[in-house]
Amino acid sequence: MKQTSKVPRRIVVLGTGGTIAGTAQSRSDHVGYRSAQLSVESLLSTIELPDAVSFETEQVAQLDSKDMTFHVWRELASRCRHWLDREDIDGIVITHGTDTLEETAFFLSEVLDAQKPVVLTCAMRPATALSQDGPQNLADAVTTASLEQAHGVVVVASGTIHSGRDVAKQHTYRTDALTSGDAGPLGFIEDGRLRLARPWPQAPADATRVLQRFIAAQSFPQVEILMSHADASGRLALAAPSLGIHGIVVAGTGNGTIHAALQDALLTVQNEGVKVRCSTRCAHGHVLHQAGSMIETTPLSPVKARIALVLELLMRA
Repeated sequence: MKQTSKVPRRIVVLGTGGTIAGTAQSRSDHVGYRSAQLSVESLLSTIELPDAVSFETEQVAQLDSKDMTFHVWRELASRCRHWLDREDIDGIVITHGTDTLEETAFFLSEVLDAQKPVVLTCAMRPATALSQDGPQNLADAVTTASLEQAHGVVVVASGTIHSGRDVAKQHTYRTDALTSGDAGPLGFIEDGRLRLARPWPQAPADATRVLQRFIAAQSFPQVEILMSHADASGRLALAAPSLGIHGIVVAGTGNGTIHAALQDALLTVQNEGVKVRCSTRCAHGHVLHQAGSMIETTPLSPVKARIALVLELLMRA
């Protein structure tokens, strides 16, 4: 359906850096570039801005998303909450790198009670590329954020709208690197029009309380990810208590199976107070409950399970 309201929409665009703001010496260079070189205002200047939409911009961070931190997330979530609380603001667009996009999107999905759209977008090619993908992604994100019926945390790239909870990066360099896995996309932006495939996402009931705790935290629980594999040992797991690690997410094989040596070590540290969760290293599907397992399983990917466990431990602190 097409945006039909004649009331001007007001969108805030928050910049965090990433490839979408990256530059290279050559227009043919798609990999040897420097991320986070252009301001969010510069990115907006590359697209045709809709007459029915007005903009505010804010540069929250300027970094390669591989270097994302909880402290940047705290600032980003705080600024999102500030703008969402403004009655004159209709939606938010966030420019972001693809490497940790799925983690930021999941985090925001867990801590923002977003009754308005919060739309993350990105690029796989720098702004100087001959066939850059950033401007179209940004234009589609603006279209999505300006829709009256849109709400929740979503990601827009390659004409596809993904739920912030489901999105994942599944290719190293293609422009359509993002997927929603088994859940499937929320919808599509086709020539400036929305085709919705499933309902807009809803925030968890305790999102506001979790955000308040996250913003107020003086430090964050330390949670690490380990992978099960052939000839895995439990040495790193056994070191967790002495290293001050509060939780471990293990990326198991297949349906969350864990090498016996690693599993024994995980059970040992679990008995010493380290929280352990089991995910899968498989790109698709999720861990089904295993009868008799003494390690709690999660349907989330390892990186998302880590965030969920950090938030869980933070709320228990």
